[in-house]
Amino acid sequence: MEIHPGIETIDLALYLKDSKTLVIADLHMGFEQALEKQGVLVPRFQFKDMIDRLEQVFAKVKPETVVLNGDLKHEFGGISKQEWQDTMRLFDYLSRKCKKIIVIKGNHDPNIAPMTTKKAIEVVPELAIGDIALVHGDSPPKAKAKVILMGHEHPAVSLREKTRAEKFKCFLKGTYKQSVLIVLPSFNTCVEGTDVTKEQVLSPLITNIRDCEVFVVDDVRKKTLYFGKVKDLPH
Repeated sequence: MEIHPGIETIDLALYLKDSKTLVIADLHMGFEQALEKQGVLVPRFQFKDMIDRLEQVFAKVKPETVVLNGDLKHEFGGISKQEWQDTMRLFDYLSRKCKKIIVIKGNHDPNIAPMTTKKAIEVVPELAIGDIALVHGDSPPKAKAKVILMGHEHPAVSLREKTRAEKFKCFLKGTYKQSVLIVLPSFNTCVEGTDVTKEQVLSPLITNIRDCEVFVVDDVRKKTLYFGKVKDLPH
C-alpha cells in the first residue's frame, strides 16, 4: 500500500521508491536473552522469524540501501551474547541484499559502536533523503522536512471480536508541526507493541494521537489495511 506518495508499506517496513531505500525500525536484537535474565524462558525464534519476514520483503523490492531506524539492540547497557551474534548475522545477511546499510541510533543503542565498526556500518543520529527525514523518534529531527519517518513507539491496535481480542501491529500517519509524520511498527515480532487506543505515547513527535490515521498489518493476508483514525476505533 502507498501510505504517502512515493512511500509504500511492505509488511512491517517502508520502501522509498525514488531512492530505492528500505526502512526498518526497532529490531531489538537480543530481546529473548533479556527476557531470560528476568526469569522468562522463551524459545529463541526471533532471528529466524526476522529473516523469514525479510525474505518476503526482498522478494517484493530490491533496495539499494537499507536503513535500520533505531533500537537495533535491546539492552541499554552492555552488548549481550545474543545481541552480538544475531546482529553480526543480520549485517551479513543484509550486505548480500543491498549496497549500503545505515543505522540510525536509537535510545537503546548507546554502545553499538563495537558491532557497527566491525562490519563498517555507518551510524548517524538522523538521516535526510530528499525531503524526507528519518529519526528514531525519541527526539525531534534537527532539520526541517516535508515528511518524517520514525520508529520508537511500536504502534499496535487491539481488535475485539465478541470475547476475543487480538493485537495487530500498525503504521500511524499524522502530522508534526508542518510535516507529515509516519510511525513504523517494530519489525521484531516478539515485541507485541503499544495499543495506541489505550496507552500513553512515548515520542514527543506524536502530539495528537487521536487524529493519527491507522494502517493495520494483516499477517494472514499479507496486506496493509486502512482503519481510519485512532479516535474512530473502539476504545
